[in-house]
Amino acid sequence: MSNTPQQLLARATRKAADDLVAALQRLPEDKRNWSPMGNARTALDQIAECALLNGRAADLIQTHTWSSDNNMDAFLRAKAELAQDADAAQSLLEQNTAKVIAAIEAVPDADLGVEVQTPFRPMTLAQIIAYPYWNMTYHEGQINYIASMLGCL
Repeated sequence: MSNTPQQLLARATRKAADDLVAALQRLPEDKRNWSPMGNARTALDQIAECALLNGRAADLIQTHTWSSDNNMDAFLRAKAELAQDADAAQSLLEQNTAKVIAAIEAVPDADLGVEVQTPFRPMTLAQIIAYPYWNMTYHEGQINYIASMLGCL
C-alpha cells in the first residue's frame, strides 16, 4: 500500500465519513434533530454541513478556485433544509465523500504546494485535501458529545 499524502488522506476521509455516520446512528432516531439548548447544533445539521462541504471541497481541489457563488446565506438555507431529511443528508454525504476522495487522489504530487486563494487566507492544496478529513472528525466529536449527553455512549 502506497502512502502518498493523497492516499493517506483519501483513506482517512473515507474512515471519517464512516465514523461520522456511525456516530449519528448511535443516536435514537428521534434525537438526531434534537438540540441540547438554544441554537446548539443538531447531529443532522452537522451531517448536512459535512455533506455539502465535501462537495465544495471537491470542486475547490479540482478547480483551484474558490467559487464566487459561495453565498453563506444560501449555504445555511441549504444546510437547514438538508438537515430535515436524514436519508437525503446521508446519501449526499456518501456521494460527496466519494467525489472529494476522487479529487484528493487525483492531485499530482507536484501540486501539493500550489496556493489557492480563499476568503480566509491562501491555502495550499495539501491543506485543502486534509480539510474533509479533519472537518468530519471534528463533527463526529460533536455528535458523540450529544450522544454522551443522551447516555448513548
